[in-house]
Amino acid sequence: MTLPIFAANWKMHHGPSDARAFMKSFLAHYPRQQDRKVLFFPNALSVTTVSELVRDRPDLETGIQNIHWEDKGAFTGENSAPMARDSGASYALVGHSERRHVFGETDAQTNLKVKAAFRAGLTPVLCVGELLDERDAGNTEATVLRQLLAGIDGVEEAQVASMLFAYEPVWAIGTGRTATPDDASQVHGAIIAALKTAIGERALGIPILYGGSVNRGNATTLLAAPDVDGVLVGGASLDADGWNAIVRA
Repeated sequence: MTLPIFAANWKMHHGPSDARAFMKSFLAHYPRQQDRKVLFFPNALSVTTVSELVRDRPDLETGIQNIHWEDKGAFTGENSAPMARDSGASYALVGHSERRHVFGETDAQTNLKVKAAFRAGLTPVLCVGELLDERDAGNTEATVLRQLLAGIDGVEEAQVASMLFAYEPVWAIGTGRTATPDDASQVHGAIIAALKTAIGERALGIPILYGGSVNRGNATTLLAAPDVDGVLVGGASLDADGWNAIVRA
């Protein structure tokens, strides 16, 4: 049975000083847990700070919000997967909706980033999700599965089986609107079915997270839905006390 996963995406918040204060407050009130895993995705400048503070906590791990697909080169402002690994990251978000729709990241680029993450020993968390007009047009599943299959194209089956995936309906991110548990379960089920077609029975153990206006009020209900193995949380993860409440859901 997959342990529930709680992933905090801090986006462009909490520099090293604020990250240290957050983690000290969180750790003071969150003892080691055996039945769940908590992931932190700080901005690149705070990865080392967070990873050092959770070094002795196997139930807590650190990731990076974005990587470049090249391991090194003349790419001013970018961070490579090997750099992220050296900074203490174990995971990398790939294809987050803001990367896709604010920065223009393509399906092909997400695929390159998945492969770059594996080369560096990082676990990719591939994010997929539809825009409101795609949802209204009845294209949710088609959009999600296009992004999914493009992201794992050419990736070894064993590697796919070790990944995490996150369904984040773009229309529900930061809007206060949330997909219902039934909505989440339906899409998560489609993701699992597509992964099963791609890699067989090993797909059944792959965690599928839900992300989209998750908060302390709806986390428990979402986690109780079939095929929802965890949550990817943005704004509601920025307060240590609020995040502590969510990860105890």
